[in-house]
Amino acid sequence: MNGGEFMVRVRRKEVVAAALPVQEHWLPLSNLDLLLPAVDVSVFFCYKIDIPHGDVDVDDEEEYFRGFGSMVRALKRGMAEALVSYYAFGGEVVSNSVGEAELLCNNRGVDFMEAQADVRLDGLNFYNPDLTIEGKLVPKKENGNCISWSFSHLNGEWQLDKLVTELKCGGVVVGCTFDHRIADAYSANLFLVSWAEIVQSKPLSVIPSFRRSLLNPRRPGFYHPSLDDMYVPISSLPPPNCAQPGADHRISRLYYVSSEQLTLLQTLASGGGGGEIPRRTKLESLSAFLWKMVAKSADVMENADKKTCKMGIVVDGRRRLSSGDDDKTALMATYFGNVLSIPFGEKIIGELTDQPLSWVADEVHEYLKAAVTKEHFLGLIDWVEAHRPEPAIAKIYGSGSSDGPAFVVSSGQMFPAAKVDFGWGKPAVGSCHFPWGGDAGYVMPMPSPARDGDWLVYFHLLKGQIKLIEDAASHIFRPLTSEYLKLADFPPLIT
Repeated sequence: MNGGEFMVRVRRKEVVAAALPVQEHWLPLSNLDLLLPAVDVSVFFCYKIDIPHGDVDVDDEEEYFRGFGSMVRALKRGMAEALVSYYAFGGEVVSNSVGEAELLCNNRGVDFMEAQADVRLDGLNFYNPDLTIEGKLVPKKENGNCISWSFSHLNGEWQLDKLVTELKCGGVVVGCTFDHRIADAYSANLFLVSWAEIVQSKPLSVIPSFRRSLLNPRRPGFYHPSLDDMYVPISSLPPPNCAQPGADHRISRLYYVSSEQLTLLQTLASGGGGGEIPRRTKLESLSAFLWKMVAKSADVMENADKKTCKMGIVVDGRRRLSSGDDDKTALMATYFGNVLSIPFGEKIIGELTDQPLSWVADEVHEYLKAAVTKEHFLGLIDWVEAHRPEPAIAKIYGSGSSDGPAFVVSSGQMFPAAKVDFGWGKPAVGSCHFPWGGDAGYVMPMPSPARDGDWLVYFHLLKGQIKLIEDAASHIFRPLTSEYLKLADFPPLIT
């Protein structure tokens, strides 16, 4: 078995609504929410658990799943309580009279599925989430819903519809798919941590805020002309290219990068270091290296000397909009919604491949500088206001074309895997799964749960780009495996 050849059986599907009544109301999306396309983001968390079962008849599913059922009940109770504060996730996305998306907070609830998979946790192919995660361990969100959840029990000895009595090494996967127009990663993280706190009967560390006035446009509005190149009305984009038979296509992969390799990349990106404080961050350094790799993969394109390669980096604006104001900092720290910008750089392919890593890292740092300011985000809010109700989007999202490759890097260093503890211990591994439908690729580095300082890196790039990176940098990007995660070594958490 290659870790992807397994079956998943949905045992139960239901809707979980908020534990307390929610008065139906409309919640407008902010100007920054309106810049997000209708794409869904998935995250998943894997837990190594031995569920007690005793000697039971193989046909007595309810008794066999006694331990599993108690865990599910705790999750659903916690979900219902969490939706009282995070009521936006229990609503539906609808269109208003001018065609813009809005949120109907009607306590419709969230879809919640319980499933069983005939695979051991240490037998999952984490390296290839297209094979293991997609369509199996993360749910497909229904149209209009804001979020869907799945809870899967992994049992390496289940054969089709027959259960055996012995569970040697079980596991649980909690998967979630949410509408990116409703929440960015920061907001989703708030929800995940709050849900885990409620399940463990802990007080909420954060109460979310849906105060849209924090992102109101200015009167009169003003924005820098550079935003016209960073964001564009959707109507100005060329029609999507039809996939040709045999054409390259995007695939998803998961790797880990050791702390030693990250430090080495940072040293090289900083021009050698020489014992001084590095001039470039690890994220800038890794992004610069990938920019060179993706450019190199396009070096075989016709007229490559005239083609360009674009790379964007997602910037969170909460701290930038606060700008040293303690009260605003506290408010933005609890704000639920999208507060993102995607500045990007564009360089001739030959420049990126020929210049040293330090030169490329300097270019990354330079184009990021203009986007990490309060004025940038205030201007972006005003830019959207000036173009409403015409929908707009980050230009790089639709930029991968015959002009050259494009991809986006989004830092997942705040990904809260270690904090999503429902009382069974920390996840053995957690990651995003985001095969978005744009013309650009997507990369997200996250902290590794297996070794301090290491990173996990999720790739959604063209197959040819993945092959070149694996061929040229296999010493840096190593396939994520159960051996690296030490899944077989985990002790039982429930006895």
